[in-house]
Amino acid sequence: MTPDRTRWPRRDAETADTGLTARDAMDVPGPQVDEHMTVDVALSVLIGARVPHLRDADGRCAGLVTRAQLSGHRGDACYHDRTRLRDIPYDRGPFTSSAAALGAEEAAMQVRTLRASPVVGEHGYALGVLALIP
Repeated sequence: MTPDRTRWPRRDAETADTGLTARDAMDVPGPQVDEHMTVDVALSVLIGARVPHLRDADGRCAGLVTRAQLSGHRGDACYHDRTRLRDIPYDRGPFTSSAAALGAEEAAMQVRTLRASPVVGEHGYALGVLALIP
């Protein structure tokens, strides 16, 4: 795996209705972490695994945490070495349904100015990550 690797480039209006779903274009989710994990440990996991995202330990998607968010928080004035993932702001939804039309999800991500969105199954478990190419 390489950071920010995506399988689906941006499309124009004539290829927007391809019948593909978010499941067809998603990347596998990153390593599992717990919300009680410290920011420093989570950042080490991200760097060591060479992935751009982390997911919750129980497999349910509670949000998407990126390296940029963790690194940015370490530079914050309120940061200390015991800061937990649950204590920092990160994208907590809405998430992308695995059955959603790919064109509609791409448009929704652009409106929300997201580069990546977790893809979840019908019971809320993280299946992967849908990412846009800049």
